[in-house]
Amino acid sequence: MKQRIRHLIYFIILLAIDQVTKYWARISLQEEGSISIIPGVLKLHYHENTGAVWGIMTGKTSFLIILTVILSIVLFMFYFIIPKKRRYLPIQIIWVFIMAGAIGNLIDRISLKYVVDFIYFELIDFPIFNIADCYLTVSSFLLIILAIFYYKENDFEFIDNLFKKNKKEKDNENKELTMHDESN
Repeated sequence: MKQRIRHLIYFIILLAIDQVTKYWARISLQEEGSISIIPGVLKLHYHENTGAVWGIMTGKTSFLIILTVILSIVLFMFYFIIPKKRRYLPIQIIWVFIMAGAIGNLIDRISLKYVVDFIYFELIDFPIFNIADCYLTVSSFLLIILAIFYYKENDFEFIDNLFKKNKKEKDNENKELTMHDESN
């Protein structure tokens, strides 16, 4: 239980960092203009993104809100399926970052009807992004690295068991229905 509370605190802190930086971008960058951190390389530049990553699905805010709510519920439920063993702590923490990123951008979409982006790598003309996007991207990358190099196939049996359990329940229901039909 202590671990879950700690993760909730991490989630709140991560969400606060995301929202405070976006608020700062709206107040400072929108009014005062861009700030060059490393000239020609990194700039803080205010941008309102009505789409998803890299501006795809621009203007589909309602759809993105619904999709994010559904995915957030799935992420939240999956978090409680991850075993509480120390071996799975990296996945649990990564999951907290992923949920914070998803909820951070969801808050923007609901309250502003767009997501505030402000980090821009000029050197490679990379799409403008924000702190929540960093949480999502870095966490996803780390999850892949862990899956390839740290965890073994049997470490993910808890996922297989989840689906096997549902299959077993359905098989039992089908057997009961068949037995009920045969008795009638």
